[in-house]
Amino acid sequence: QGIFVLGLPYALLHSGYSGLFLIILSAALCCYTGKILIACLYEENEDGQLMRVRDTYEDIANACCNMLSPKLGGIVVNVTQVMELIMTCILYLVVSGNLLSHSFPYVPVTEKTWSVIAFVTLLPCVFIKTLKIVSKLSQLCSLVHFIIILVVMTYCLTQIHQWSWAKFRLSIVFEDFLVSVGVIIFSYTSQIFLPTLEGNMKNPGEFRCMLNWTHFFACVLKTTFALTAFLTWGEETKEVITDNLPSFLQTLVNLGLLTKALLSYPLPFFAATEIVHACISRGNHSNYRSPLFSLGLRGSFLLLTLLMAMFIPHFALLMGLTGSVTGAAMTFLLPSLFHLNLKWKKLSFLEKCADISVFILGFLCSLAGIVCSIKGLLEVFG
Repeated sequence: QGIFVLGLPYALLHSGYSGLFLIILSAALCCYTGKILIACLYEENEDGQLMRVRDTYEDIANACCNMLSPKLGGIVVNVTQVMELIMTCILYLVVSGNLLSHSFPYVPVTEKTWSVIAFVTLLPCVFIKTLKIVSKLSQLCSLVHFIIILVVMTYCLTQIHQWSWAKFRLSIVFEDFLVSVGVIIFSYTSQIFLPTLEGNMKNPGEFRCMLNWTHFFACVLKTTFALTAFLTWGEETKEVITDNLPSFLQTLVNLGLLTKALLSYPLPFFAATEIVHACISRGNHSNYRSPLFSLGLRGSFLLLTLLMAMFIPHFALLMGLTGSVTGAAMTFLLPSLFHLNLKWKKLSFLEKCADISVFILGFLCSLAGIVCSIKGLLEVFG
């Protein structure tokens, strides 16, 4: 449940009843692509038993592109993953600066300076070496997020006397609808982390069951939250729903969101540095395996995210463009393509149709997002 959840009521404003259907459909599709991605890690042995022969997204890509080049698929996947993870880290820094400037408007400090202050609190990230520390921070992040959602929904329930289903739109503007599609779909994405997660489970056989339940509860929470918030504010719903709250609650929730953003940063940061470190240290280069090199790499990544957050103009549009390419590729395009490539002979006709449909849908979502983002950038740059 990422920060994207706070944009779901705004997505409903632009998509109406179809938005509710999209929240449910996205949960089902993302759950499905998660399962087929993990299926690509396994092959049957001579006895017909499934054996885990691959460990990462990169291994799956290399297996699919083996005929063209043994490492081509892995390079494409790694570049895509690192791009998305770095952009996510930058977004957390930008969001932190924005939240601090809104929480303390009387302090004569610019948004960029607040981002630098937030960056200083993230410096200990260079010392993170294991997923255990990241998981504990993610647990705290989930707790903070739960409190934020609870505060917003409690306030909305106090305004239940103002609710009206007439606030829902029947007609929609196509471009606004595409924005809603992007927000809804990308609020579910987790495919980057799934191979590692499944490999670290005590009982990997329970992975599919876990995926079903987590996506079901995510869908219920997103639908309930988006619905209650939209019915409360209707046409006045803002891009980030916390901006609709009364000032005394808004400051409290903004500080909660700031805490969540800072606690969310280590996971994509750790994942990105691990991918790059693994790629560089392959072979017999002992220098690249030293603790000092690892520390330097993490420090460089940390500094890169700050510099990009400080100097990239119109970040939201660039984020939308990158998200449309990398998000759709990692969530829809590549899992369905890899599954078809590796399992074609064993798939039923319906399974093939499902994979092809998901691929086409992912391609259309990606194309539409790219067109909208480029159009926005052209308008901004005149």
